[in-house]
Amino acid sequence: MSTSELSITKRRLLGGIAIAAVGFALTACSDAEDKAASAEAKPAVSNETTASTTSAEIPTADRDVDMEEALKPGPLKEMALGDPNAPVKVIEYMSMTCPHCANFHEKTFEAIKTKYVDTGKVYFVLREFPFPQDTASLAAFMLARCTTEDKYFPFVSMLLKQQRTWAAPGDGDVRGAMLQLSKLGGFTQETFDACLTNAQLAGDVSKVRDRGAEEFGVQSTPTFLINGKAYSGDMSVDSMSALIDSLL
Repeated sequence: MSTSELSITKRRLLGGIAIAAVGFALTACSDAEDKAASAEAKPAVSNETTASTTSAEIPTADRDVDMEEALKPGPLKEMALGDPNAPVKVIEYMSMTCPHCANFHEKTFEAIKTKYVDTGKVYFVLREFPFPQDTASLAAFMLARCTTEDKYFPFVSMLLKQQRTWAAPGDGDVRGAMLQLSKLGGFTQETFDACLTNAQLAGDVSKVRDRGAEEFGVQSTPTFLINGKAYSGDMSVDSMSALIDSLL
């Protein structure tokens, strides 16, 4: 984020969310829709051992990534769950206004967390990827960062489950809808405004996105970096389980 962008953070996030969101809310997945659809049609990896242990198709990777570099923290403290020494490392880049991300967190994430993260098999890192100009997603991530660390994932989950409520409200007042939900998460009008006028935080969240795009080729959401491979598009419980099992 440039100096000029930072200088208008307050005006855009407090006064311009509803205007900016018209073009971005619920469409911020970039080419994730096409990739998610193609991912569902991708054939299973040809592997006799894998085929004998699971009937679900294993997603095909888009490309290799340097996982050691990817696991190095960026400008913000990592929001992660599980054992950092777990055999499988998962980094998810997501947008708060992306319906595919919301679907993953509503239908897949909790089951994967229970089955693999809580049992020490997976280390799961969530990273912010608000697309440029998508102030609604940026603001949502900033609010999540303004909660306490133990509330980050629950707050993100709440916003994703209510995504259409605040990202595409009937009256178009994204900021107002976001404020009401934030109050349920413990914010007041004052702390809400203070968070969204934190130019340093806005810049750091954007740097997380920029690093993902520039260093690891992230172009759509959700994108998962898993043990040195990149996968774009939503995953079902079965497909992600099959992938994780193949790495254990």
